[in-house]
Amino acid sequence: MPVRIRLQRHGRTRRPFYKIVIADSRVARDGRFIEKIGDYNPTTVPATINLDADRAFHWVMQGAQPSDTVRAILSYKGVMFRKHLQRGVAKGAMTQEEADKKYADWVANKEQEILDHMNRKAQEKADAAAKRIADEKAKREAKLAEAAEAEAAANAEAAAEEAATEEAPATEEAPAEEVATEEAPAEEAPAEEPAKEEAPAEEAPAEEAASEEGEEKKAE
Repeated sequence: MPVRIRLQRHGRTRRPFYKIVIADSRVARDGRFIEKIGDYNPTTVPATINLDADRAFHWVMQGAQPSDTVRAILSYKGVMFRKHLQRGVAKGAMTQEEADKKYADWVANKEQEILDHMNRKAQEKADAAAKRIADEKAKREAKLAEAAEAEAAANAEAAAEEAATEEAPATEEAPAEEVATEEAPAEEAPAEEPAKEEAPAEEAPAEEAASEEGEEKKAE
């Protein structure tokens, strides 16, 4: 019977996870299966893959055909590379010990790559969080500085208005003194002028009376 290695869906809507199963290709996707060899959860970051690599290699060597997604998973886990090495052993290109050593080295390098990738992602996440915190702090400080400048400007304006209000009475009294100084001579001038004008008026009748008396005496 044709055997396939494929995913069997489980989980709720928009939160799926899958079992990696060995099943007859004629059975429905979520139907009966021969063996479960792992599971796959694509909703995590990074995706979670649990796989029995030995059982997967066994079934691949028996001719089981993986689906496209499962083939990518098997390549990621080194099962397809191990199959390639085993074919080389079967053709006599290398010994089993050499193939096993190459496979072990590949697995170690792959695990280190995965670890480095996870550390890099974690560092990027931490840097992004630190940058976000620094940006928020800078924004808060800018707002506080702006508020302090606005408060200082308002205080300076209030102080200027208060100073102007205190200087205003002294400025208004000065014209009153000047007006009083200018009006003083104007009041004294009319008092002197009538005195000068009235003196001749009183002396003129006396001279006329004396001249009339002299003329009367001469006539006698």
